[in-house]
Order: sequence, then structure tokens, then C-alpha cells
Amino acid sequence: MSARLTIQQAGPAMSLQDQGRPGYRAEGLTVGGAADRVALFEGAALLGQSPDCAAIEMAGSGGTFVSDTDVRIALTGAEMTAKIDGEVVIWNASHLLHAGAKLTIGGARNGSYGYLHVGGGFDTPLVMGARGSHLAGGIGGLLQTGDTLPVGPDKGREVSMTLPKPDRFGGGKIRVVASMQTGAFTPETIQRFVSTTFRRDARANRMGVRMDFDGDGFATEEQLSIVSEVVVPGDVQISGDGAPYVLMFECQTTGGYPRIGAVLPCDLPRVAQAQAGAALQFEFVEMEEAVAAQARHLAELKALPGKVTPLVRDPARIRDLLSYQLVGGAVSATADPFEEEI
Repeated sequence: MSARLTIQQAGPAMSLQDQGRPGYRAEGLTVGGAADRVALFEGAALLGQSPDCAAIEMAGSGGTFVSDTDVRIALTGAEMTAKIDGEVVIWNASHLLHAGAKLTIGGARNGSYGYLHVGGGFDTPLVMGARGSHLAGGIGGLLQTGDTLPVGPDKGREVSMTLPKPDRFGGGKIRVVASMQTGAFTPETIQRFVSTTFRRDARANRMGVRMDFDGDGFATEEQLSIVSEVVVPGDVQISGDGAPYVLMFECQTTGGYPRIGAVLPCDLPRVAQAQAGAALQFEFVEMEEAVAAQARHLAELKALPGKVTPLVRDPARIRDLLSYQLVGGAVSATADPFEEEI
């Protein structure tokens, strides 16, 4: 019998998410999927399974969960308070959730999106090749209190594994490349754009993130003559009020606002995970540098399984055990320590 995870109490914005549905843009549906793709790869590495497995995405806060059988779990993304039957558990790590034990996940300490993974992944029906909800597209929906999710067969056994703490939270530098309308902005406007320290606005969701800032808005004289055309996640649109919006994975398929630049895919998780008020600054890079950065990012994702380590190190697995000098400083149980040696 397969395991089933029941949501005893659901946070305000929880949904099942995976890598999304590529290939449907011509039909009017963007890829969707997890706001922070890196978190999916981290969970997969911790549980020793495919990053294509769906996980529960929790925006801002989590909920309370119970499984009817023992199940392995992993917690990644924005660090949230987490307890199993009242005992605090480590974030960015894997754990065993015993049958009937209560997993409680609270509010985010940093970042915006946390992820709950299960060994074997959630075995909900495939819709257009994916299990994740596309909220803007009307596929699936938010998870609710009382929902029960089936868990797929788990071929792994290891738990109590962890990964190095990620650093994509709290805002920071966001790399962009020139977009379709970058050349329509004056050099002075571009310079002001890259020299401005933006703040992640509270008006943000899975479709886009608004940038708040001080001073005049950004604009181009050509913005009223732009014909609606294809837009993609990462595009930085300048809205009618002059504020930049970074489009996310559930953005529209076309748009007519001018695009001052496009965020590198490897930097989108940093935008998604910035909490309201976090400082972000954009930096233009050449396409050659962007391609190299994305290649490094993909290589790092592929290498994540090799960075997994036990939360508590097993002496049998420590290759350099002798270097720890565990018996250094040993003394005789019978000799008088104050007697001078001859």
C-alpha cells in the first residue's frame, strides 16, 4: 500500500509544483513550475531521486502534515521553522516522518518559498505531462486543509542527510542581458537602472515580482508603439507607472510593455526568494558571460548529490578517521599523574 500524506492545516499559498510544462506556449500556457527550481534539485539530492518529482511549495509559511506510513521527507528552499511531534528538525536536510507523527512547518525565516519533498515524490495524476499546479492557467489549485496526497514508491532509504547552506536568499546582485527593447532606452536611463537599489515589492506572486524604488519611474519614448509580442520568464518589463516587473514562471505568454533587460535563468531563484523589502540591484552582462554562468549553474545542480553529507557523521564512513586523533591525550588509569617519569 502506498503512503498518503494528509494536510491537517494548510498555509495560505501552498501548491504542488515540479519542473513545469514546457512546450505549450503556442497554446497560451507558459511553463509554470516551482518558483525556485534549485530547491527541487536540492530535495532530489537529499532523497536520492529525480528532480522531476513534485514537491509542496509553501509561500511564506507552511502547515501541518501527517503520513499514514513511515515516509522520508526533505525540506529545502526558504528556511522555515519545522518540528516533528514538537521536536525541532533541521532545514535543508532529510528526515524520517513516522506514521502518525505530526510535521509542523511555520513561517519563513529568510526567503519566500519553502519546499516539502517526500521519498518517491507525490503520485498525483499527470496533467499535460506534469503534476504541478499552474495557478494562472487554471490547472490544479492551492492545497487546502484536509487534502490527502498519494506518495509514489520510494526506492531510497537514507535519511538525516544535509547540504551546504544555500546563499540565494536576501536579494543581492541580479544579472541581466539586453532584451528586445533595451536599445530603446536612453543611456542615461540604463545607467540609472543599474545604479538604482531596488526593493522587492510586496506585490509579487508566481506571475511576476514588482520592484519598488525611490525617484522617478523608468520609460522609453517608444513604449506606446510596441506591438504585443512573446515574453518569457526573466523578462524585466517596465509597467505604465515606470516600475520594473521581473516576470516569473507563470507569466503571460505575450506582452506590450517595453523590456529593459532579461534576468539570467540561474538568477531567477534569487529574485523569487527575495523577501518583501529585500534589496536587489541589476547588472548587465554580455551574452557570452551569461551563457557561461548558466552552464556553471547547470553543472552545480548536477553535482549536488555529491555534496550531500550526514547530519551526524558515521565513523564507519569517515575516510580520514585517523586524522581526527580521537584518542589523543589518553592517560593511564593506574599511573600517578604527579609522579615524575624516570
